[in-house]
Parts: sequence; C-alpha cells; structure tokens
Amino acid sequence: MRAGQGMRIGNILAAFYAAAIYGFIFLPVVVLVLFSFQDGRFPIPPFQGFSLRWYEELLADRRLTAALVNSVFVALLSSAAAVTLGFLAAYGLARFRLPGAGLQKALLVAPLTVSYLIIGMGLLITFNAIGFPRSLLAAGIGHVVINMPLCFAIVFSQMGEHQANAERAARDLGAREWQVLALVTVPMMWPSLFASFFLSMTFSWDEFIISFLLTRFDVTLPVEIWNMLRSGLNPKTNAAGSLVFGISVVLVLMLELTVLRRRRPA
Repeated sequence: MRAGQGMRIGNILAAFYAAAIYGFIFLPVVVLVLFSFQDGRFPIPPFQGFSLRWYEELLADRRLTAALVNSVFVALLSSAAAVTLGFLAAYGLARFRLPGAGLQKALLVAPLTVSYLIIGMGLLITFNAIGFPRSLLAAGIGHVVINMPLCFAIVFSQMGEHQANAERAARDLGAREWQVLALVTVPMMWPSLFASFFLSMTFSWDEFIISFLLTRFDVTLPVEIWNMLRSGLNPKTNAAGSLVFGISVVLVLMLELTVLRRRRPA
C-alpha cells in the first residue's frame, strides 16, 4: 500500500514538474501569439476581441516585408553555403589522411563554443579593417561562420565505412572522383545534408546579434522587429514575432517529416 501511494505521489509530482517546465517554455509564446490577434492597440489584458488587422498591417509595411525577404534570402544562401563547405570539409577529413587532421577538426568545430557576440564583433572588426561594408552579404558570411561547424559535425558523424565501400566500388568501375562525389556520396548522405540545411535555415532565420552588427540599411526581420520594439510594444510587433515563430516551426516540421522520421517496419 505504501509503495503504491509513493508511486502515485511520485507520478503526481513528476506530472506537476513537467507541466511547470512546459508552461515556463511555452507560455510566453502563447501570450505572444494570442495578443497578435487582439483588436485593441495595446497587447495587454484583457483580450479585446479577435482580429487580423495587425497581420494585415504587417504585410502592408514595406520595411517589414523587405526585411522578411532579406531574411529568407540570407537564410537560403548562407545555409546552402554552410552545407556545401561543411560537406566538403567532412568528406576530405573522413576519406583522406591529412596532416594535423585532429587539429583541423577541432578548429572547424571551435565556433560552436564561441559566443555569437564575440564572433560578430570579430567579423565586424575584420570587415572594417579590409574595407568590407556592413551589408546583407556580410551578415550572410557571418551566418556561414556560425552554421558551417554544425553542418560539418552532422555530416562527418554520418560518414561510415559502408559509404566508403560504395565509393571504392564506383572508382573500381571507372567513375571519376567528381562522379563518385556527386552520384554516390551525396545521394547516400542526403538525410544528413537535409538535416544540416534545415537546421542552418532555422538558426539563420532567428539569428539577431550577428545580423544586427553586420547590417546597416538593409536588415533582416529580427533586426527590424528590434527596431520596432524600441518605440514600444504593440500588437504589430506581436504579429511579427508570431510570424518568425511560425516559420521556425514550419522549418522544424519539414526537418522532422523529411529527415528525422524513421520508417516504420512493414
């Protein structure tokens, strides 16, 4: 009896703890999204009626829509570049004996341990020293710097001996090195490549610090939202934040549906 009561109490406490954790994580998001649909001019309780007016104003705002396009543009190109560079680095270190391979791996993943603020400041100082202007291109380079180590780590971890055997078989059958890379290695590595791309898209889409430091006139959506917040809270900023959150969720769902979902056995 006492053991059964102890288990029930433990289950209740565990459920309460889980509810508190999830509430702490998701309650701010729920409040953000909820008050983006409020009809009133201030995102504060009580809720004053459902309306889409703030989303309509958001889509009619040229600066916000331009920032949205900039974010998509930077995320797509920087993610493609990060995946390409990460894949080539992983392929080279996994398939060839290079001098100082261990040191090279450590240097490639080192940015994962460095604050984005430090990386952004370092890139800003470097770009100023060489006369490279603050721009979307500079921000895209910064996003490649922070995302390429992640892409490298994911792809490198998935390069096993079975891929190497297939590559050797292709070479024995007369395939050239570029054909082995494009027609054998890449198709076999597509799950990790897609995972790397979608994760890079998610991180690039939400990234603020590097985009803020390295852009000037043309900015990304998180930077434009920050500019809006400087003038105070309003449901329009809630709508912009909800849009960023929604697109991030879509990217994660695409990652789950296309890459991470395991096929059930027949």
